[in-house]
Amino acid sequence: MDYKDTHVTTNVCGTIGHIAPEYLSTGKSSEKTDVFAYGIMLLEIITGQRAFDLARLASDDDIMLLDWVKGMLRERRLDRLVDPELQSNYEETEVEELIQVALLCTQNSPMERPKMADVVRMLEGDGLAERWDEWQKVEVMRNTDQDHVPRHPDWISESTSNVHPVELSGPR
Repeated sequence: MDYKDTHVTTNVCGTIGHIAPEYLSTGKSSEKTDVFAYGIMLLEIITGQRAFDLARLASDDDIMLLDWVKGMLRERRLDRLVDPELQSNYEETEVEELIQVALLCTQNSPMERPKMADVVRMLEGDGLAERWDEWQKVEVMRNTDQDHVPRHPDWISESTSNVHPVELSGPR
C-alpha cells in the first residue's frame, strides 16, 4: 500500500484489541494501522494472552493486553509477562527486545510508529536500541510538558485508556 493511500469506511472491522486507535475513531486505515496490529500480535505471542480479555478484569484492572503489559513493565514484572507455557525457557534480553518492538509498533500516534521495513530491521538487530532510546526521551519530554513532572520516565506512559476520540465531520 502506498504510504499516502488510505481507506475510509463507515464500518470499522477488525479484532478487538488489534484495532489501531485512529482507525477506531475515524474509520481511516493506513499501513500504520497494520503496524499497530502487528505489535499487538507480538504481545499476544510473548504473553500467551488475548489482546482483549474480560477474564483479565477479575485479576487486574486492564482488559486490554496493551495496557496490562505496560502496567507490568512499570512494575518491572517481566516474569509475569512471558507465557507460562515457556517455563522459563527463553532469553530474557530477547523478550525485552521483542516487547520494545511491540511497544514502538503500538504507539498512539500513527506518525510515531515505525514502518514495517523498520520493524524487520529492528527484529534483525539493527537500530532497535537507538529507536528505543529516542522513544523514551520523547516520552519523558511529553510527560514533562503535560504535567511538569514526569510520571513514568522509563518504560511506559501511553495507554489506550487515554486516547481522545477524533470527531468525524458527519454521517457518510
